[in-house]
Amino acid sequence: MKDLKELTRAEDQVMQILWLLEKGFVKDIIEKMPEPKPAYNTVSTIVRILETKGFVGHKAYGKTHEYFPLISKEKYTRFYLNNLIKGYFNGSFQNLVSFFAKENKLNAIDIEKLLEELKNKDHEGDH
Repeated sequence: MKDLKELTRAEDQVMQILWLLEKGFVKDIIEKMPEPKPAYNTVSTIVRILETKGFVGHKAYGKTHEYFPLISKEKYTRFYLNNLIKGYFNGSFQNLVSFFAKENKLNAIDIEKLLEELKNKDHEGDH
């Protein structure tokens, strides 16, 4: 996973759509984008950059290419969150939770649910 790179905002937007579609042509990606829609060439360039970065593959139909993700959304999410925690929270999940609790984004009920999930995960490992 070390060879993964963080996506730019535009690349992320295209990947989110490709993960949703599972495969599609540039026009299909553009169709799912919000207004104002970017130019065809812009999206085509982003898709080719994603292909160079190893996120996207394609199947050729004459001069037209159908694109599909090579990296799962889950794998990228794990990579992105690990980088976020390393970069902003000294590698500590506890610091991350603390931050959101202080920002009032997590309340006691949310924290209890998190703890419950962690306990259940620990018990699953026991079997």
